[in-house]
Amino acid sequence: MEEIRRLADRFDLIEPVGGGSMGTVWRARDDNLERTVAVKELLLPHGQGEQKADEAKNRALREARIAARLVHPHAITVFGVIDEQDRPWIIMEYLPSTSLADKLREGPMEVDDVIRLAIQLCSALAAAHRAGIVHRDIKPGNVLLGEDGTVKITDFGISRAMGDVQLTATGEISGTPAFLAPEVARGEDATFASDVFSLGATLYTALEGGTPYGTAENPIALLYRASSGEITPPVKSGILTPLLTRLLDVRPDSRPTMTETERELRALAAGEPTTLVAEEPPPRARKGVLIGVIVAFLVLAAVIAAVVVVLTRGEDTPSDAAPPAGSQSQTATPAPSSAEPSPTPSSPPPSSSPPPPTSSSSAAPPPPAQTPGQALAAYYGLIPGNLQAGFATLTDNFKRTKNQSFERYSNFWKDYRAVTVSNVSESGTTVTATLTYVKASGGTTTERATFVMVQQDGRYLIDSQR
Repeated sequence: MEEIRRLADRFDLIEPVGGGSMGTVWRARDDNLERTVAVKELLLPHGQGEQKADEAKNRALREARIAARLVHPHAITVFGVIDEQDRPWIIMEYLPSTSLADKLREGPMEVDDVIRLAIQLCSALAAAHRAGIVHRDIKPGNVLLGEDGTVKITDFGISRAMGDVQLTATGEISGTPAFLAPEVARGEDATFASDVFSLGATLYTALEGGTPYGTAENPIALLYRASSGEITPPVKSGILTPLLTRLLDVRPDSRPTMTETERELRALAAGEPTTLVAEEPPPRARKGVLIGVIVAFLVLAAVIAAVVVVLTRGEDTPSDAAPPAGSQSQTATPAPSSAEPSPTPSSPPPSSSPPPPTSSSSAAPPPPAQTPGQALAAYYGLIPGNLQAGFATLTDNFKRTKNQSFERYSNFWKDYRAVTVSNVSESGTTVTATLTYVKASGGTTTERATFVMVQQDGRYLIDSQR
């Protein structure tokens, strides 16, 4: 049997109880307080020099201080941090438990059980947000299910307080791609709203038996799906469906706060009406959304240039859920049909005048994609948050043929909160995909649409719809 190791002449490491890319978690004995604790041994970067190692140590100290701010019955408490054997060790509360990830290997959970679990998680995360703490890595592996039925969120070690100086390298993305909010996958800072999305992705996985982004053999492909907000609509979530749809909204400002989410869950558990009341969100420190989206897609395009991303997945959505033909189709570049509500005979056609002048950042077209199918997914990562960039990806031929104006385009999209793309197939420059529209008023509609793309100045534009 391996000899028990001792830290700081106080903590005896008994056995490893978990681990991952960041390090190993040990069950340990605190001799001073005569109690069992969990000790997380953090791994430092190898072969990157002393500077990187020192940065990692400083980050661990800083993150431990942040995590220690939160004391809540449904969050693992951080007691302290020590520096020994040339690496940091975080001392935490020990909970005899299994992770949600391990439980889900047995299969999906029932809706009522997920609601009870989610209420406990939300109460802790809402308290964290009130304390200015963003978790940044909410996922089933960081949700602990105690032997007594208690649920606790752990691993606030990678969270950070809003406004603190970021010590990670420029461009580094923290979190697991399968549970990342689209804006974080595009390189923006994590916020309270991105925690809400990751919670939604975790609950989705518990209900559906798979992640919202599906599966991919390499993380770049998964990151691409995350950046475009391309999710598979839930089908097993029952009464949780409306809330889950809002949690997974591609637009951060359209998601409920964690406190609102907890309130909604408690109402569902009690069988009460579930009307969300707007409340003032905690302060958010985020980069400009429009500029951030465009810059992030440029960065993502450079990464994906080295990887072939296969976008086909899943089965076609039932056609009986499709919206009227010609009223909702669009592509990765702005979708022609969704941009074009059917005109009434009594109304004169809107003018085809160009959109009003705007700043160059908000009117800039989306960055080039590697394939027409990728252009489709990239477009829906912009809609409806950046309509001017979307409108710029319609060719003059399309606008002329459809008598399309920016005013008409904008008026159509105000009725929708998000669109997801799935089951993409390509034949040359012809792209066919299943489009699922999330209405602003609630509910979804789905259609199968085909578009012809053309290349102009190195990027794909929508030229026509079949």
